[in-house]
Amino acid sequence: MPILEISNLRKSYGRGEARTEVLGGVNLSVEEGEFVAIVGFSGSGKSTLISAIAGLLLPDSGEIRFKGKKVTRPHRKRGVVFQNYSLMPWLSVYGNVALAVDAVFSHWPRQRRAAHIKKYIDMVGLTHAAERRPSELSGGMRQRVAVARALSIQPEILLLDEPLSALDALTRAKLQDELSAISLRERKTTILITNDVDEAIILADRIIPLDPGPNAVLGPEFKVGLPRPRDRAGLNHDPVFKRLRQDITAYLMQKGASRTLRHEEQRPLPNVTPLNLNAVLPRAARRAGEAHTVRVDRFVDFADVSKTYVTPKGPLTVVEGFGLRMKKGEFVSLIGHSGCGKSTVLSMAAGLSAISGGGIILDGRELDGAGPDRGVVFQAPNLFPWLTARNNVAMGVDRVYPHASHKERRDIIEYYLARVGLGEAMDRPVTALSNGMKQRVGIARAFALSPKLLLLDEPFGMLDSLTRWELQEVLMEVWARTQVTAICVTHDVDEAILLADRVVMMTNGPNARVGKIMQVDLPRPRSRKELLAHPDYYRYREEVLNFLEEYEHGHTAKEKAA
Repeated sequence: MPILEISNLRKSYGRGEARTEVLGGVNLSVEEGEFVAIVGFSGSGKSTLISAIAGLLLPDSGEIRFKGKKVTRPHRKRGVVFQNYSLMPWLSVYGNVALAVDAVFSHWPRQRRAAHIKKYIDMVGLTHAAERRPSELSGGMRQRVAVARALSIQPEILLLDEPLSALDALTRAKLQDELSAISLRERKTTILITNDVDEAIILADRIIPLDPGPNAVLGPEFKVGLPRPRDRAGLNHDPVFKRLRQDITAYLMQKGASRTLRHEEQRPLPNVTPLNLNAVLPRAARRAGEAHTVRVDRFVDFADVSKTYVTPKGPLTVVEGFGLRMKKGEFVSLIGHSGCGKSTVLSMAAGLSAISGGGIILDGRELDGAGPDRGVVFQAPNLFPWLTARNNVAMGVDRVYPHASHKERRDIIEYYLARVGLGEAMDRPVTALSNGMKQRVGIARAFALSPKLLLLDEPFGMLDSLTRWELQEVLMEVWARTQVTAICVTHDVDEAILLADRVVMMTNGPNARVGKIMQVDLPRPRSRKELLAHPDYYRYREEVLNFLEEYEHGHTAKEKAA
């Protein structure tokens, strides 16, 4: 008999006209010892489903049976790890795990409980940090505590609700490996909610999409017939992995397309000149510049750029001797481990952080401070919440096109909002927009300034993987129309390859610099589906992954010897 059976599960929120049907008849059967991954878009009902399995909420109809008994309330036999860590800030790592163990196994002798707590702290690699409090831990370490706490009560089924989604790529990969090892060792029945296809393939026996709601249901299952343990580098050469990854991605993109906001009718873009093209230089300098054309192959020039901070322990050089030349209209991805200085480089290019050494030349002019010739999209969209999407874009457009008519400025705003799929939502207040829609506004605002250089600082880093795919497509579509010179900081290998003409890989900091540059000779326009099917894609992916692995633990052995 299956350990878990879900029959025609339905759940809605609200009443009357405000009633939203979230789950519309979910059916699932899970065998003991099986690892099942459920993937889907944000808002599709994944967390509602996991909460119902945990007994934290009751369905409107249908039922959930655990070991043959109907689930009506929480129970320690169903352990849960959520996306947020929910740790007690005043307790140590040991104290947080002990809180659960003491509650569940109060009948055990104190010595036995202490040994049990230590076992699970050891299992997640936190022995060295057992006496630290959550404020002294990284995000990855906090999530390890949550996993240790859930496992320590010895549940018969482990429910993981996007436990790694808030972590950087390297920390996420490490915790995936730990979860995989624990799963093999404990033979624990596990249900993982995730939006990361690679994560699902690394960990699961079966992958089941949750189709977008309302009335979400489970889609067709994909069996993961790959031997364990699964090595990332090895999978890159495995045809079964490639086909599975391609099939799941294609299915999710097909389902995602049905929920994506469509563009309005095609809008013309007014032929008006932005301020940054005719008012950056004094008149005499402009006249002198008209006699020659700036070299297209050196449109952007990072010349031996360095950034040093003053600290109580002395100067700290984060970036040293960063050198890069870009052609006009080129798209470059900047990738490296967390803390390597990627965002520092972008911040200097934006004029938001002073350059300690060297210089940055844009279209023949050395940059000194911020200016409208550079558009920036941050990880958080930084919108004014009391304004509409239209008004947020208008604030920049009104300053950059002061001589354009009101109609021309309005047409510019509406053109770019329509291009990013917000034609029907441009007059909604920001508070009524989803995170993905807010980031679309940020992208529209940056392009509407007609910048010479577009700077993207992990623009999709706060979004789930599937929403990120949609916005990558939006970004590429708008970029193809404008051909603006662009730099995108990312930690996502697939994103770096998908977007860029060249991928620039940075060594670890301090004293980070350009470690390697990879030319991406893939035809444009690109789509993720076509990318996964291209014969050269996995070769590019392996080159970047090998570089990142080489620098995973800091500087390479060769650098240390030097």
